[in-house]
Amino acid sequence: MAMANTPPLARRLPLVAGYIRLTDGVSRFAAYLAAAMFIAGVMAICHMVFVRYVLGMSTSWQTEFTVFSVTGAMLMGSAYVLMTGGHVAITILPDLMGGIGRRIMLWIASLFGLAFCAALTYGSWLYTAEAWHGQWTTGTVWNPPLWPALIPVAVGTTLLTLQYVAEILRGEK
Repeated sequence: MAMANTPPLARRLPLVAGYIRLTDGVSRFAAYLAAAMFIAGVMAICHMVFVRYVLGMSTSWQTEFTVFSVTGAMLMGSAYVLMTGGHVAITILPDLMGGIGRRIMLWIASLFGLAFCAALTYGSWLYTAEAWHGQWTTGTVWNPPLWPALIPVAVGTTLLTLQYVAEILRGEK
């Protein structure tokens, strides 16, 4: 990483730079996993269409699998989206303010985002643990255990929280 592109805090504290690099790398890896999960969901739908409409047989697992894989993909890829600035943002007020006011508003918004994501992470892991210990199933015809479908949600929200910390440490882009 060139020093010109290194955030000021990371230039002073190598541990911060290391945390940002590590978090960015994990977010990129999670984005590849998210893409694979999305592709798996699309393939399950294609399988369902083939089995149902070409072979004339009933299907039992494909819709539920697709919901789990695509939802998991969305959350597994969320940290990468935050890192690359690919999210939707309405910045009219900060842009009008400019200068220090803009930086303060963005910093406060980041803190609120971090707090929300941290709470979501806590709740996701708690829900996953309850599903594991309670041996919950989905209650559908397929009826798989619920906890494997919740793992990508918990991991994705964790990565999003860690990426929020990295973005705050990185400072304004």
